[in-house]
Amino acid sequence: MIRKIFGATIMVSTLMSAAIGAIAAEPIKIGSVLSITGPAAFLGDPELKTLQTYVEKINAGGGVLGRKLELVHYDDGSEANKANSFAKRLIESDNVDILIGGTTTGATMATVPLVEKAGVPFISLAGAVVIVDPAKKWVFKTPHTDRMAAEKVFEDMKKRGISKVGLLSETSGFGQSGRKETQAVAGKYGITLVADETYGPKDTDMTAQLTKIKNVPGVQAIFVFGLGQGPAIVTKNYGQLGASLPLYQSHGVASDEFLKLAGKAADGVRMPTPAMLVADALPANDPQKPVVVEYNKTYRDKYKVEPSTFGGYAYDALALAVDAIKRANSTDKEKVRNAIEQTKGFIGTTGAFNMSPTDHMGLNLSAFRMVEIKNGDWQLLK
Repeated sequence: MIRKIFGATIMVSTLMSAAIGAIAAEPIKIGSVLSITGPAAFLGDPELKTLQTYVEKINAGGGVLGRKLELVHYDDGSEANKANSFAKRLIESDNVDILIGGTTTGATMATVPLVEKAGVPFISLAGAVVIVDPAKKWVFKTPHTDRMAAEKVFEDMKKRGISKVGLLSETSGFGQSGRKETQAVAGKYGITLVADETYGPKDTDMTAQLTKIKNVPGVQAIFVFGLGQGPAIVTKNYGQLGASLPLYQSHGVASDEFLKLAGKAADGVRMPTPAMLVADALPANDPQKPVVVEYNKTYRDKYKVEPSTFGGYAYDALALAVDAIKRANSTDKEKVRNAIEQTKGFIGTTGAFNMSPTDHMGLNLSAFRMVEIKNGDWQLLK
């Protein structure tokens, strides 16, 4: 009888160990909805490539907590309603542990109610401040906000004695939020917006709006707030008008794709950008230098093209997620959420992240670098 009981105990123990091992061996599911096609494809494509590259790299190094990562992703075609549907599928059918994505502000905001209701950590790759202000329990983001972009641009303008500015913004979610935040912070820097024009994300000529701004008495510079192809069209139109006013863009176009689309007309354009675009110009003691240099090399070696700051946002999101899972020593959603919120001094391609219960982005203005395009390349402004 004792032998039978002992044998049964060993069998139960073995079965329990096998069950625990099976659970431990299950992959950690990273869900992602990105704009791989459509107007925002030049943002979403490098984001997906980055996630795929680093999931593969992490798995080759043994995974996280002894488990492999599994990337489950969908393409929203740059449409917010599709982002909502796919996010719902990731949460309810795919049972992902964490969400990374929302290439655009529209896609992100369509996802927010779902993750807040389901209690799933979500790290957005979009720019508008509304994503994290006010802070939402389950929502975080890696890109700098549109408010920060406006402030960084106005800092540079103030140094140059520019006080009267014409604003041209896109009617997309990102552009609308950027316009609102630009209006809100202009006075703080002694800036007066003497013109306020808009264009649609599918517009193919903005000459009329630019002409109106250029003809406003006293205007000293033009600030464009948009993403995708629109800002490149604006830049080309501006060049065709032969205008001489300084032209500023937002971080929504901080990628080599903008250089290709705008061509020679881009020379002289100034904008705020993450450190990635000027990695080689960073001083050796800059804490971001080794991070951005490694990312740039990895991306170039694999895809034979220049890396994008938008891919960098995805790198940071995945790195923050992995770091939080490790510190939580779990994929329990509440524990991972808490760990993300407690992130301090985490160096990414975008800057140094210091999260808190009231700050779910964790970046300050020092994370932005002002650049000017010269001879088709990025030059760091002092």
